[in-house]
Amino acid sequence: MRSIIEFEELQSRLHDANVRVIDCRFELGNPQAGLEQYVNSHIEHALYFDLEKDLSGEVKEVGGRHPLPPIEEFLQKVRTAGISEDSFVVVYDNQDGVMASRCWWMLRYIGIENVFVLNGNFSSWQEKKLPTSTVIPTFPHSDYEVRIQEQMVAPTKLVEEVVSKKYDAILLDSRENKRFLGIEEPIDKMAGHIPGAMSSFWKKTKTTEGMWKLEEEMKQQFTMLPKEKEVIVYCGSGVTACPNVLALTELGYHAKLYVGSWSDWISYSQHPIAKGE
Repeated sequence: MRSIIEFEELQSRLHDANVRVIDCRFELGNPQAGLEQYVNSHIEHALYFDLEKDLSGEVKEVGGRHPLPPIEEFLQKVRTAGISEDSFVVVYDNQDGVMASRCWWMLRYIGIENVFVLNGNFSSWQEKKLPTSTVIPTFPHSDYEVRIQEQMVAPTKLVEEVVSKKYDAILLDSRENKRFLGIEEPIDKMAGHIPGAMSSFWKKTKTTEGMWKLEEEMKQQFTMLPKEKEVIVYCGSGVTACPNVLALTELGYHAKLYVGSWSDWISYSQHPIAKGE
């Protein structure tokens, strides 16, 4: 897989001048935990990107729980990290790649091409006694200029057109099946799914150890999706959809992220809601 990197390769590249390692650990419901864990120990030379402060913008009436941040603000974070078009960026977390996949997607969205998600959690890196540090590094600022990849995003209007059958694409819901079915909704104010959507829980892209499944196993996960159609992926707030976007991209699908996802969809009173299969 072109967007997945193994521990051994990262270890061998850790001291390369063009390598940037990004720690994205974050716990929903305990927003300080990730930064505290980073300060306590992180992969050597890693910088910290916070899901809600760096990889998300201000929550508004519409747009969902984790909207994109203002691009200029994110660009400043990227420049401060010394990331440029020549950088080799590796992102990791301790949440089976969810937060790392969001960061991967955002860096790709602004035009950084060499971005990789580490295959395994930070806890596994520690268990293998691979290089860690408490030093918070600094790098020379870059002058990177964004090249927005609009084709990676599905705005709300496009999703509306898919639902009304004015645009031919597949909607893929990445949440647990009980949330998709509308049986349970622990986070958002309304239960159910976007009409016409299919369901594939993001954790099905992973092994029980939190590793990415091999390509052949991954293909089996998405056999119901025809390759010739665009796939618009969503979840609750545009975060847990990202592992599915990454997996589909790796398999050669044209996958778009509905950033606002379910939390944005239900913020419009006129939007229809489906339950059950």
